[in-house]
Amino acid sequence: MSLGKVFDRFAKHSPVTVMMRGILEFAFPPKALDELFREHAVEQYEDELLFSTTVNTLALAVAGIRCSVHDAYKACQDEFSVSVNSLYNKLKGVETQVSQALVRLSAQRLAPLIKALRAQDTPLLAGYRVKIFDGKHLDGTEHRLEETRTLNSSPLPGQALVVLDPQLRLMIDAFPCEDAYSQERSLLPEVLETVQKGDLWTEDRNFCTTGFLFGIVNRGAHFLIRQHASTLHGKKVIGRKRRVGRCETGVVYEQLLEIHNPQESDLERAILTLRRITIQLDQPTRDGETEIRILTNLPAEDADAICVAELYRKRWTIEYAFQELGQSLNSEINTLCYPRAALLAFCVAVNTYNVMSVLKAAMRSAHRDPSLLMDLSGYYLATEISAAYWGMMIAIEPRHWTKAFATITAKEMARILKDLAAQTNVDRFRKNKRGPKHPPPARTGGYKEKHVSTARLLATRTKAKKKK
Repeated sequence: MSLGKVFDRFAKHSPVTVMMRGILEFAFPPKALDELFREHAVEQYEDELLFSTTVNTLALAVAGIRCSVHDAYKACQDEFSVSVNSLYNKLKGVETQVSQALVRLSAQRLAPLIKALRAQDTPLLAGYRVKIFDGKHLDGTEHRLEETRTLNSSPLPGQALVVLDPQLRLMIDAFPCEDAYSQERSLLPEVLETVQKGDLWTEDRNFCTTGFLFGIVNRGAHFLIRQHASTLHGKKVIGRKRRVGRCETGVVYEQLLEIHNPQESDLERAILTLRRITIQLDQPTRDGETEIRILTNLPAEDADAICVAELYRKRWTIEYAFQELGQSLNSEINTLCYPRAALLAFCVAVNTYNVMSVLKAAMRSAHRDPSLLMDLSGYYLATEISAAYWGMMIAIEPRHWTKAFATITAKEMARILKDLAAQTNVDRFRKNKRGPKHPPPARTGGYKEKHVSTARLLATRTKAKKKK
């Protein structure tokens, strides 16, 4: 059977799987991955095991195509000239700057593709590039390291700060940290180095520090951040707060707040006057808080107080992204106990999330349906891809994918994706809308009754129905 017929059959029956592989090859051709490693690695070096082979094998486990890293190694054993121990040694030694560069590569390669598809979301605020960032602590791993086998405590392999572009729906940067106990704020100097003029940084109150806010302003950028109660120097409220209206969650007030930077010798530059937007909530938060205070240096003519309040609510977009990473992808492989290996797996999962975002963008573009932005289920897409991917890779060798997709332009790739997306039955991948959650009923039975026979319960139910 010719290659064309095999490809057409997969394109007909599982177009999303073909799209997934094509996007992966377009964004991460083996040569680009190996060049990235050579550019950023300091301690490690290339030998028999290439970085591209390592990442592609790990990606099979992250995407759920193979059940573990070891299983992925066995499935791809013909591609390896080294043992599985060598693969694990490679994984545990990949430096965090290499993992970070991997995420940046995906944003660099995939952003033009989403623009070519004309599938960007509406800008949250005209004239600004909004960036939402938050921290993610990786879950505990198995007790495989010798030092952890006698501990009851769960071994934590690290954490990362992640930056999301909500207009493109891409995670555009990550700042991995091997020490899970490090305060997230210790990574803020690295984040500041990436701040650019015209940015609008949106984040939670944990990152509301004097140095970070002044650093953003000094780089010609803007911020929108929830106020922390104790991390700002020289707070001074100016004037009384005035009511300006309502947003969806409560009454909105505005006033000015002045903060002081003790590290700045220039008195004029040491004082920063901010707008403080207070939302008096209709319903308390989960922590029982009745109001939220938001600080921003946005000009009032660009965003009034109501607009600022609504913008801050969009910060939850990154929480939904983290949720999809956990539910649809195996972003935290609990057998990878070494921090560098676990962080590399997380960054590979971030890249896979970005690929899925492009896939969804192609479907929105082809079907001209804006509702697909929120209605497409990452879980259903990932399940379909994991079911068909391995068989497709057996039928069509990797070299054919590289030849077809690795060197084409973003416009050419967008055209191919739209053709494939047009063949997709989008209803198969829509989320199931559930009703409101109800509180669980009170449970009966003593602590000694650890088990119950389901068959007997059903028999009792049947008898009760017959009596009625």
